[in-house]
Amino acid sequence: MSESTVLVDVGRQVATVTLNRPHRHNAWTGRMHHEYLAAMAELETRNDVRAVVVTGTPPAFCVGGDATALAGHAESGGYDPGLPSEPPAPGGGDRLDAALAWQLGYRHPIIAAVNGACAGVALSLVAFCDLRFVSATAKLTTAAPKIGLPAEYGLTWILPRLIGVTRAVDLLYSGRVVTGADTAGWGLWNDVLGDGDAALAAALDYAHQLVATTGPQAVSTTKKQLVADLLRHDPAASVDDSLQLLDEAMGTAEYREGVAALRAKRPPAF
Repeated sequence: MSESTVLVDVGRQVATVTLNRPHRHNAWTGRMHHEYLAAMAELETRNDVRAVVVTGTPPAFCVGGDATALAGHAESGGYDPGLPSEPPAPGGGDRLDAALAWQLGYRHPIIAAVNGACAGVALSLVAFCDLRFVSATAKLTTAAPKIGLPAEYGLTWILPRLIGVTRAVDLLYSGRVVTGADTAGWGLWNDVLGDGDAALAAALDYAHQLVATTGPQAVSTTKKQLVADLLRHDPAASVDDSLQLLDEAMGTAEYREGVAALRAKRPPAF
């Protein structure tokens, strides 16, 4: 069998998931989509994983849909994601049970390390991550309008929430190419780094800091709270839910360890 299109490495409770078709600049295919789902589903069940960093085999992150697959869609006159009838289903549930949007419902924080070119479906994957680090020189584009397609994989939902409607309209309508440096002040990135290696290092450093300093259940619960409030417009319900969750958390060993570490002025051992 040929090498996997998605590589996984786990160390110090952080998983690095690497999109791996370097001969095609990690272009997205049905096989890659399936292997990404399978890898993420397996990692979600592991208690030795606290965070996932997603990147690409250099020099690209992922240039979007593979040109051969796109040509196949043109010949057939319809879209085929290339997935089995019952693909792996990480995260998701309820309204989040959809391609790439499931990342919002994923158990662990997902951190994108955009180390190079990122286009189309890959930009959607990155946008639905929890945190994002990018190389200043990485080229970014929605791509779709330049090949006669509408916005894909929920970009019309997520981009305006990240960068505002005005900038989202620009990128979604024009498909123009921008860079990490161009978009540094747009609210899309947690940090913009000098190159791809630095972007990956920053993402991994952030992940390891999370592991070392925060409670796993606290982070997972906070992620659920954030997503719930993205999907509703009810501040009173948010407050009520938070009070109930605080009460539940205060009965846990995780909370007791956090308070003990605070009082002893030592790092917590979560």
